[in-house]
Amino acid sequence: MSVTDVLSRISQIQSTIAEIQSGLPSSTSSTASTDGASTFASALAAAGATTDATATTATSTDALDSTAGTAATPASPTGGLVANGVTGADVVADAKKYLGVPYVFGGTTTSGMDCSGLVQTVFKDLGITMPRVVPDQANMGVKVPDLAHAKAGDIITTKDEGHIVIYLGDGKILHAPRPGKDVRIIDNYLTDADIGEIRRIVPSTAATTQPVSGSSSKSDLVNAALQQLMASSGSAA
Repeated sequence: MSVTDVLSRISQIQSTIAEIQSGLPSSTSSTASTDGASTFASALAAAGATTDATATTATSTDALDSTAGTAATPASPTGGLVANGVTGADVVADAKKYLGVPYVFGGTTTSGMDCSGLVQTVFKDLGITMPRVVPDQANMGVKVPDLAHAKAGDIITTKDEGHIVIYLGDGKILHAPRPGKDVRIIDNYLTDADIGEIRRIVPSTAATTQPVSGSSSKSDLVNAALQQLMASSGSAA
């Protein structure tokens, strides 16, 4: 099959498709166009099979993230991670909006907030309903075993459950410290010995998704089919 033959058959196929879409009967249909459509369909099927053979499935970026969506929901974020599209990076970005807000005991607004009020407000912004006080917040999501496994967006409570902070990664935390202070970022001063719970409410990062069987786009398959036709024309020349 020559290149001219390939181009001719593609043109015939396109004409046939256009006629079908317009609802008009084809007055120029021929054995050649039927053969061309059949050849192209065969190449398209072969291209799809080749693409599927090399496809892989989606993978998780963190072992703890594999529990996403098990039992947790945005309205009840306990027993698993909330899989509503929010990641730890979103938690960090939202929390930073409140930098400079003064500490006010019991507060949950930009006029003033305490440590647990900050956590509750940040997750509320992201569509997740967190309890109001530290001991209850310390039971949400999934347990992170230690600081070495903590990721940005995790929450950390002190052993006496008197304080809670948001971990930013790289040894930094964001919190509402105490009266007379405001929401700020500081170096993490908590050690594993000081910590009561480290909890992950949402996946630390979005899962890495790779093409899976049958997921190739139509344009990719068409291009692959055309390449197969061109290759066959080259070998026949």
